[in-house]
Amino acid sequence: MKPTRTLLFTPGPTPIHPAISNTLSQPIPHHRTPEFEAIFGYARQQLKDMVGLAEVLTLVSSGTGAMEAALLQFVPKKEQPTLLVLDNGKFGERFGKIARAHHLGVVELKSAWDTPISPDQVLEALQTNPSVRAIALQVCDSSGGLRLDFENITKAAKAHNPEIITIIDAITALGVEPLQTKHVDVLIGGSQKAFMLPVGLSFLGLSDFALSKLEDKGYYFNLKLELKNQQKNTTAFTAGISHILGLQTYFALVQDLGGFDALYHATRKRAESTNKALEALGLKIYPKAPALCMSVIYHEQASRIRKHLHKQYGVLVAGGQDALKDYLLRINHMGIIEVYQSAWVLNALEQSLVDLGLLPSFEGMAIKAFMQHHYKEI
Repeated sequence: MKPTRTLLFTPGPTPIHPAISNTLSQPIPHHRTPEFEAIFGYARQQLKDMVGLAEVLTLVSSGTGAMEAALLQFVPKKEQPTLLVLDNGKFGERFGKIARAHHLGVVELKSAWDTPISPDQVLEALQTNPSVRAIALQVCDSSGGLRLDFENITKAAKAHNPEIITIIDAITALGVEPLQTKHVDVLIGGSQKAFMLPVGLSFLGLSDFALSKLEDKGYYFNLKLELKNQQKNTTAFTAGISHILGLQTYFALVQDLGGFDALYHATRKRAESTNKALEALGLKIYPKAPALCMSVIYHEQASRIRKHLHKQYGVLVAGGQDALKDYLLRINHMGIIEVYQSAWVLNALEQSLVDLGLLPSFEGMAIKAFMQHHYKEI
């Protein structure tokens, strides 16, 4: 029987949480009122606590808008290269495309999507390009589920030159794991990932050093103007009212779980247990350094498996991109996900492998491995 509903397990957009859906269905306040300013102030403080930087801004845009805003604000326009981009996938590549669209001098350090660029490689690139004044990279490049060592990369960059601005895309990491931002100047997030909100709100965490470099630049993405307004719990332009209300609900849900530490612990358990289950099925984990936000497998029949999962069992996971379009299968772990939902995905995956003749019979290997690791009953 064809499934009547789809279980969305893609690494963005993630399913909107039922409590957030309820919030989004309610009448909204006007954004220039004390009522909304109080909600905005609460959401700002919670974001600051999560990000761990001196300030945070919200922008009515997708995460790509925040990426562009960061480059336009902090990368100087000069003849020599001023930006080093780490290209470990589609989203590292995107930083480079944004830079070139605005005629910024950019140097790209590339690696295969399954192999993270190392701090030593970054240091060598900085030594080779002394004109670089900013570096941009991902915590996780979600095109391959690869986790970069952003902590030691930013530490190495700052040791090389304390004046370098470090710009970190944490769109698939914010709300997934605790982030060490000691050497980070700009941290980017997005609403449609771990926050379980619709697409359309992005976040920019800013360090004291980044704040000291803010200039009155641009119009809509004028971060100095936005900061002046948002420190008063208002916005320069129309706020993302519904998204901010949804954020208030999201942070209440996190508190009900036990706070950020409990959220991060639950996500780690889910991710690691899923990887154990996939390995029990004989599947190959694609990235050499897997991120916690998703599980990614490489399989010659990945496209066929994904389509069967959706059509037969109502489970929608993501495929790959570009040359890996038909060979990757990406399973989300971002947000507040119930154990029974992950269990259904894994059971459906194992049965799909049987249906497609890729396993001889259903033995419950995936769910056994998942539950044993998740509950430590080994």
